[in-house]
Amino acid sequence: MEVVVRRGESPLKTIFPLFYFFTFFGFGSLFPLLSVYLKNEVGLSGAQIGTIMSISPIVMIFVQPLWGMISDYTRKPVTVLAVALVGTAFIGLIYASVHQYIWIVAASALLAFMQSAIVPLSDSITLNYVQKTEGNYGSIRLWGAIGFAVSVFVGGWLSEKFSLVIIFYVFAFILLLSAGLAWKLPRESRPMRVEIGQGMAQLFKIPTFVLFLAVTFLVFGPIYANNFYFGVFVKEMGGTLTGVGLAFLLAAGSEAPFMKIADGLIRRYGMLSILGFAAAISTLRWFFYYFEPPLALIYATTVAQGFSVGLFIPAALQYVRDISPDGVRVTAVSLYSAVGNGLGSWFCTFVGGYILERGHVGDVYLFFSLLTFVGLAILGMIVMINRKNARDIS
Repeated sequence: MEVVVRRGESPLKTIFPLFYFFTFFGFGSLFPLLSVYLKNEVGLSGAQIGTIMSISPIVMIFVQPLWGMISDYTRKPVTVLAVALVGTAFIGLIYASVHQYIWIVAASALLAFMQSAIVPLSDSITLNYVQKTEGNYGSIRLWGAIGFAVSVFVGGWLSEKFSLVIIFYVFAFILLLSAGLAWKLPRESRPMRVEIGQGMAQLFKIPTFVLFLAVTFLVFGPIYANNFYFGVFVKEMGGTLTGVGLAFLLAAGSEAPFMKIADGLIRRYGMLSILGFAAAISTLRWFFYYFEPPLALIYATTVAQGFSVGLFIPAALQYVRDISPDGVRVTAVSLYSAVGNGLGSWFCTFVGGYILERGHVGDVYLFFSLLTFVGLAILGMIVMINRKNARDIS
């Protein structure tokens, strides 16, 4: 499909990467430092922080289908996306003005409600576009990882120079820029319909799929929860806010090159081997943090996130699609996302808050390492099931 570019309008091949860069720049400027803000500026307890941080994944599970229905009903996904971006930006400004726990909980719930629409609608519009143009989704989505990595460093530097509350204003300003870019996305795109109920029984009859949902919960949960606790960890180890930003820049930035080479490694070594390697690296990383190492070693080991996250995400998505029947692949991917991004993230964030309340931040990472190790063990079970099935067939 030929993309027609009107005079004065940026080409879509430029708008899409810019949109992802700024959208995830906005996310990265706020969420990694939010727990530090709540702890140091507002003075909330670990349990309170854990409760607030766990609101977003729970809201996401229930609200994302609602946004999908609104988009399907209106047939205007770009408009819905732009409204969600503007709404998220303004709620971020409201968040900055409240300091009582109950009002922070309310602001967090509202923020999660609006933000839940952004990523699935963006991905649906983008997938529709690349399918028509035979483009590469990964090469577009990669700019989101870059934007997130850069923004945490910038946000940490600005917070150190001014005040932590500035993260809300950067968040709002950048998302308003993203809303402007969203208006230039192709209007003919429509989000893919996802019928979660259809095909559910068929998927749960596949043992390896059920087991891999457990792997997703146990491995992805700590990965996403780390975004909320890593800032606290770096600060506890003597780091500055700029140092928090640097750590996230190194960690998130290391994902991009591994995502680039993931396909080649999967073809050479196999999906389960790459998934096992990535989970093992995550286990070792979390266990290493339990010993509360020197700050220099924490910075040095952030590259482990590239090995773990950068390889696990593309391999896991491909594995879910490959083991699912053709007619229920969208449902399979939706379940996989809900279990990892939603339930796993909520569980690890919520329990991590209570562990932080009663112990130390290192104990949170011991909990993460134990969960990921169990996920690695279940991956081993999947390998044995596949080998047994292969022997039975032969």
